[in-house]
Amino acid sequence: MQYNETRERSAELLRIVIGHMGQHDAAFNPISYSVWYEYAAGLNERLNEALDRLRQSEPRLGDASIERLYREHIAGVDDKTMDRISRDFQQVMNAVADRVQRTGEDAGAFGAELNNLSSVLSSTEDPAVLRERLQLAHQHSVGMQASAAALKAQVEASRQEIQRLRNDLHRAREEVFVDSLTRVLNRKGLDHRLEQLLRQPLAANAAHSLVMVDIDHFKQINDTHGHLVGDQVLAGMGELLRRVVNGPHQLVARYGGEEFAVVLPEASLDTAAQVAERIRHAAKAMKLRKRNAPEVVLSVTVSAGAAALQPGESANDWIARADAALYRSKQSGRDRVSLAA
Repeated sequence: MQYNETRERSAELLRIVIGHMGQHDAAFNPISYSVWYEYAAGLNERLNEALDRLRQSEPRLGDASIERLYREHIAGVDDKTMDRISRDFQQVMNAVADRVQRTGEDAGAFGAELNNLSSVLSSTEDPAVLRERLQLAHQHSVGMQASAAALKAQVEASRQEIQRLRNDLHRAREEVFVDSLTRVLNRKGLDHRLEQLLRQPLAANAAHSLVMVDIDHFKQINDTHGHLVGDQVLAGMGELLRRVVNGPHQLVARYGGEEFAVVLPEASLDTAAQVAERIRHAAKAMKLRKRNAPEVVLSVTVSAGAAALQPGESANDWIARADAALYRSKQSGRDRVSLAA
């Protein structure tokens, strides 16, 4: 999930989220914060629907329910990263709570001093006593101002720290969706993004297109040159695809093995064919050389198949039609692009 809210909007959401969290029994941790942040911001329609349904049967949501909502509707993060962020988040909330308590104690002392001053003013006219009480009241007033300023500073520092933790959580979640070798989306990331894309209404006369790309004779590359060279080819293909496919909202994913998927939102089948041809020509220009030597070890070609999304079509069916077009490219001699009907 991308978070693009302004500083002012995120500060407003922070207040709303803490209000929501305070009404339920789940712990104040990054999981709970993420669920309520996306709920309050209206970023995750399926989460909001599930949460609203759950609140009808469980008015005060506990840890188990919040964790289930997070697991089912927000991407997971590895346990080690989550533990670190949870500890840091808890420290931030504890610091705010301590500062609020101290400010409350200072406010109570200041109130007591004002009551004393009121009693003295009504019971004596001795200038020395009045002067002493006024000085004490002034000292408490200065202390109260300092305490309020410290609370304000603590809240601002906490806001910044929460933003840092939220960024850490976002990066960790994004990392779950990235293939470590090719640095493009993995299969899980592709499924997640396709699900989001298909939930959004499509403009009239617009289309989404998908290109499936497969490295030709990849098994032969592994058998002849070894898996390390095969990994270099895969990493190089990931870099090539990131360079060629760089339009707004366009996505690249490693679908599995040596097969990649290119998602082109609001692009016609003709546009997809053009992108596929650019990928094919760029792949032919990619040469793998020995280290510190000009000798070319191998060059690669790719086959591709493209399909435009049809009305009411599922993600799996869309991929299957693009895959079928890719298979035709393979059967027709490889190093070519085929289009789905």
